[in-house]
Amino acid sequence: MSRLSAAVPAQRYLADSQVLFYLNDAVTQLLEHKDEYTQFGLVRYFAEYFSSVKNSNHVLFREFNYIRATQHNRASFIRVFWRCFRQIGKSGELLSVLEYRSLLQLLCPDFPLEVVQSTARIVLMDDATDCLMSFTDFIYAFQLQLYYQEFLDGVLLIYQDLLAGKSPNTVIVPTSTSVEQLLSAAAEENEKEERQQDGVESSTLSQCVDALCERFKCSHPSTACMKEILEQTDKVSYFSFLMSLSKHESINQTIGALPSKAEVLIDPEMDQELDKLIAQISVSPSSNSSGSAVGALKEAPRRASPRRNVHHRRRMEVESDGSTEETDSSEN
Repeated sequence: MSRLSAAVPAQRYLADSQVLFYLNDAVTQLLEHKDEYTQFGLVRYFAEYFSSVKNSNHVLFREFNYIRATQHNRASFIRVFWRCFRQIGKSGELLSVLEYRSLLQLLCPDFPLEVVQSTARIVLMDDATDCLMSFTDFIYAFQLQLYYQEFLDGVLLIYQDLLAGKSPNTVIVPTSTSVEQLLSAAAEENEKEERQQDGVESSTLSQCVDALCERFKCSHPSTACMKEILEQTDKVSYFSFLMSLSKHESINQTIGALPSKAEVLIDPEMDQELDKLIAQISVSPSSNSSGSAVGALKEAPRRASPRRNVHHRRRMEVESDGSTEETDSSEN
């Protein structure tokens, strides 16, 4: 409620909440599909749209540029992915990079392979990205990589400079607007050197990371958390640093998309919805056995249409209560 107080300037509130971004997207969607949406009425359409944004259902089947456009979108996508596929973790299955990317593409058809590969490097410490990964290890590393992607790219550039022997005074601390250009120009020699060395001085990296946080405009993990991690060892590698960040409970709570690691496979609300769905399929005339019901449930997400705006149509037909993203696609 503090953001709504008179002490917060209107322009700052609009910038922080990114209301204009969502309003622009809502109008764009309406204009592109006005014949479909206007039959429900404009008031109901906008109410449903912003309700879905609030409940984090709005990222389903949207393009990757939309997902990464705001921190709320990124956190929403992380949570949706966890809720849809945490059963993989409960079953104990280990999946490859390509298999995790296939799951992500069920929710976002153009989800890039590079993000999944970067996540795998965090989990596997850049040793062998073709190894299999547990869902629990993957989801927390994926959360860090997606939510703080631009900041992590900036840290990587600093790390490569330090590996190359540059002093902290000559290391170029990138800004959020220069990260992509610098990454495209990074030399392959630094990557080879990175694999051959044990890491860099933790105190030196901490000093450079502090400077990066001061100049960086995008979101970044708490400086206190990063200092805490870097103070635990004399030397640190880039991926061991990221692995420690992904496991830090304070950072997980700040993002707010996932529960604690002890509860990551527990979701009573979704379990209840799944039980209802299995019961409905079991009594259906077209279902011959409980085995076929479970099989249908497993295949349901793959039948979900990847078309850009299918989630809007579903949202008009059901209440946006934050717990229907998986069951909706299963029942249609």
